This record gives sequence, C-alpha cells and structure tokens, in this order.
Amino acid sequence: MRLNRASGVLLHPTSLPSRYGIGELGEQARAFIDFLSESKQQLWQILPLNPPGFGNSPYQAYSAFAGNPLLISIDELAREGLLTEEDISDVPRFTEENIDFTRVREYKNGLFKKAFARFDALPKDQSYHGFVSANFYWLHYYAFFMALKTHFYDMPWNEWEKAVARRWTEVIAYYGHLLAVDIRYHYFLQYKFHGQWMKIKEYANNRGIKIIGDLPIFVSYDSSDTWVHPRLFELDKEGYPAKVAGVPPDYFSETGQLWGNPHYCWDIMAEDDYLWWRERFKKMLECVDYIRVDHFRGFEAYWEVPGDEETAIHGRWVKGPGKPFFALLEKYLGKLPIIAEDLGYITPEVIELRDAFLFPGMKILQFTWQESIDSCSSHKNTVYYTGTHDNDTLLGWYKDVVLAGLRVDPDRIIPEQVCWDYIEAVSQSACRWAVIPLQDILSLDGWARMNHPGTVGSPNWEWRYRKESLTPEIKERLAELTLKHQRYSH
Repeated sequence: MRLNRASGVLLHPTSLPSRYGIGELGEQARAFIDFLSESKQQLWQILPLNPPGFGNSPYQAYSAFAGNPLLISIDELAREGLLTEEDISDVPRFTEENIDFTRVREYKNGLFKKAFARFDALPKDQSYHGFVSANFYWLHYYAFFMALKTHFYDMPWNEWEKAVARRWTEVIAYYGHLLAVDIRYHYFLQYKFHGQWMKIKEYANNRGIKIIGDLPIFVSYDSSDTWVHPRLFELDKEGYPAKVAGVPPDYFSETGQLWGNPHYCWDIMAEDDYLWWRERFKKMLECVDYIRVDHFRGFEAYWEVPGDEETAIHGRWVKGPGKPFFALLEKYLGKLPIIAEDLGYITPEVIELRDAFLFPGMKILQFTWQESIDSCSSHKNTVYYTGTHDNDTLLGWYKDVVLAGLRVDPDRIIPEQVCWDYIEAVSQSACRWAVIPLQDILSLDGWARMNHPGTVGSPNWEWRYRKESLTPEIKERLAELTLKHQRYSH
C-alpha cells in the first residue's frame, strides 16, 4: 500500500459530543466529518468499534465482529419512529467531558428496549434479512452469547452452567427457545449499529475522507469468539486462558503489560486457511477503508505468559504465523490496506514481515522527539503521529518529559504554541500521512488522555470533547497547516 501525502485526526466516536452521555453515530458525527473536510483533513482514525467489555476497553470486546451498541444514535431511532418524543423528553444530566459508562449503559439500554419492542412488532424488510444473511458467520452466536450473559448475571461464559459453557446441543436448544426474544434484541442492536455506521462512513467518503479502523490482534477470553470457537484459543479445561498475551517490560511499565487475552492455536487455525481471521478482516473491510493492525509484531513473534502469572515478566517469545498467514489472507481477500503498528520491541524479522507486504508502519513523535525530522521520516511510507490513544496528550507529555529536570515553570508555557509547534513538525515531515489526536489539536492537558496502559477502569476511555471546542480559528489553523505542507489533494 503506497500512501499519498495526507493528514487526519485520531478520535474515537465515543468521544463525540452528545446529550446522551456518549458519542453517537448521528448529527455530531456528521458535524465532526464536516470539520475534517473544512480543515482539509482526509483521514479519520478511530479505535475498535466492537462492544467494550472488561474495563470499558474497546480492546477487550465481547466480540471481534459486532459493533458497540452504545454508539447507536437515539435521535436517529426517534426519527425512524422507534422512539417517541416522550421517550426522550427526560434525559439525565450527563457530564460533557467524560463518559459515565454505568449510567449511560443503564439509560440507553432502557431506550433500546422500547425501540426494539416497536421494531419487533413490525414486518422485517429485505434490508434486515440481508444483514442477517451477510453476517451469518458471527451474528447469531454473538446475540446468543449476550442474551446468555445477561441471563447468567454478567458472569464470564466459563462460569455459566457447565452444559451451556460447553454448548451441549440439547441445552443450547432449550436456551435458544427460552431467550428467543433477547436474542432478537441483540440482532436488532447490531442491525441498527451497522446501518447507522455505514451511513456515517458513506457521509465521510462522499466528502473525501477515508476512515482508518483499528483491529486488535487479540480478543477477550470473555467473548462470543472464545465461547463459540474454544479450540482456536489456548484455553484450559475450565475455559480460562492457559497462555496469555502481553509485552515484556517497556516504556509504559517496568513489569511489562499483562493483557490477559488468550493466545491463538495458530496450527489449528491454519487447518481451514484461517477462516476466522478471513471473516474478521472481511467484516472490517466492509466498515472502514484502512485497517491499523494493533500489535503487528505479534504476527511475527508474540510474548507468551503462563495464565497464572501476575505480571508479564516471566514470559517468552514464541514465533507467530508470519508470512504464510498474510499470503493466505491476500489469496482470499486481495491486497490488504493495512497499517502495521510496529512500535515497541521491533526486530529485523518484524520489519521484514511488514515490508514483504508493503505495509506502512508508524512513528510516534513522543518516542522520537530527540531525533531529527529527516531521521524519523527516513521511511516515507509511514504514518506519523504526535501520540496515540496509549500516550499522554502532547501538553501533558511536554510538561512531564520535556520540561523534566529543566528550571521551567510549566504554568509559564503557552499550551497552544507548544502543541502546534510539534504538530507542525509532524506535518512538515516526509512521512506520507500525519495523524494528530484531537486532544493535541485542542491543546489539552493530561486530564484528556484516552488510556493509561497497564491500568483498568476510570478515567480510561472516558474523554469527550465539547462541540464548541471546534472553533473556526482551529479549523482555519489546521487547514492552513495542511495546505502549507502539501498534505491536501482534491
């Protein structure tokens, strides 16, 4: 994949403004796309769209295929007649700059149930049946999984009734009948998510903006994927991960990062030419234009930690599926528009794998700020960021790292000048794509950080921006910078 010179913004849809406590796929999503278009941006990068599970993390999702129902636009449901004015007349007072996931989930699920009751009573058109048919591989068992999860009080699937956890045929048939309405409810949520997202994608594409999605290499052990396909994962006889994923001690943690995701049984996956992976990429390519593959180095070699360890220190490197894996994907799906997240401990073998398929890599200014622009841009077919969702904001990083040891009062710096100087450094580089988190464009301090690696829960994944933050001045400044460094083409 050869990149043309362009720039864009990193923002997850949950961070969009909304009166319903979380970003949605409606009016404010279109307003953000308008902002991108008017400021000459041609890329919108997002985090995984999957339904977040443990810790509200989109990287610990209940499914590698399903969409996050909390992003469904309430106002769009009302416009369709599935909700009434009375239904949405008494909206709780949600904070504008973060997400209270517990309150949002409780409120929106109540509205979704009302919308579903009306939808369920209607005859289903070809659009609905087409969606169900096209997503047959994953949809039914995901919906079944979510219905069962509610029935069993949100416990992990391996702690359910044994016969259900093991998917014994006669017991599954019983629960399929018992929970039929709940299963249809999750069909409904996925149908509405898909329809709303595809409209947002079309709106962006029609304005010359491509969407960069995010594909986590691993999945959560408490997911429909591991419940339905346990033989594809390194699980013990009780369904817990026998070998878990993570990374050794690094920039973010002295004890490494222990993610807890189960590793894949790559040899078993290879038996059907990686069908699960092919279906996963196929679904992603329907929803986004480019795919950032998170932790790309894990396909060459991954850090394997015994499931009973408390840190990632006592792990080992194990060879991944490598070139044959991507060759088979390309055989079935064609050339893949992949961006390789090649950060961290990168070996020559990882670089060789990336370059063999011409996948662009990534550079992060916060990691390379002491290098010259020419040095960190030597590989032009690269996406250059000031930071990612795992980094501090530019301003927070500048105060904690750059000013460390210097006799400079952080309160005397000009935040906008600091942030925009670094943004310009990224923009003027030779790297083909420049992508900037919205927090950095808004010159926000560390409180606006999206995630703190190695930690779980609040304030991770909670940040939102106020709609008045996207001022005409910021739009004009971003457009001027983009044109100045020749990152815009009609």
